[in-house]
Amino acid sequence: MRYALLIHYGEPVEGELSDEIVAEAKAAFDAYGQALRSAGVLLSADVLQPTAATTTVTRRDGGLRVQDGPFAETKEALAGVFVLDVPDLDAAIGWAEKCPAAQWGVVEVRPSATAFVDGVWTS
Repeated sequence: MRYALLIHYGEPVEGELSDEIVAEAKAAFDAYGQALRSAGVLLSADVLQPTAATTTVTRRDGGLRVQDGPFAETKEALAGVFVLDVPDLDAAIGWAEKCPAAQWGVVEVRPSATAFVDGVWTS
């Protein structure tokens, strides 16, 4: 079953994190990604740019509206996503627990309802 591990944490301000801390985090995420890959459960992974790079698109009010910046002000932002194919929720939680971001943020574990794989929607 496919699960998304959605990484949420407060965005650091420019210069808040030392180069050493950033390097440690990159190394931790590299090791985590390699462990997921070695276990054969990693489908994809993306680290997102800061919310300042966000563009939102909506047609909710009938017309197209495109605006810069995040849609909502929140304390924590979606910072990345790992998509896994694991047997069940317990396995997904086990991988979420090992995610480096769980040490300073929240890892939301959400099952996939449908997936577009090889040109076909699956459920």
